[in-house]
Amino acid sequence: QVQLVESGGGLVQPGGSLRLSCAASGSFFSIYTMGWYRQAPGKQRELVASVSSGGNTNYADSLKGRFTISRDNAKNTAYLQMNSLKPEDTAIYRCNYYAAGYNFWGQGTQVTVSS
Repeated sequence: QVQLVESGGGLVQPGGSLRLSCAASGSFFSIYTMGWYRQAPGKQRELVASVSSGGNTNYADSLKGRFTISRDNAKNTAYLQMNSLKPEDTAIYRCNYYAAGYNFWGQGTQVTVSS
């Protein structure tokens, strides 16, 4: 089992930045993907970004260029750098770990972009 601990959420002014982190612990597969998802009120959950063990990344088209995902394999940690934040970015952001058909999720962290 994998446990995911997220941090970095909070209240941010429009145009500001946040850096989310997700530290994984437990039993790991050799190859796994980590990603960030979000769900805003009244909207469906959507993929923000993901990064594979080999460093390949995938982004939601609308977010590409503003958000950057990265990982530190030595620390088993994924990061999400969010820049030029907009009110519509307000959502619960949740970290995901995927390997061999298993999905593990963090508790989620609230990101609120408001003036």
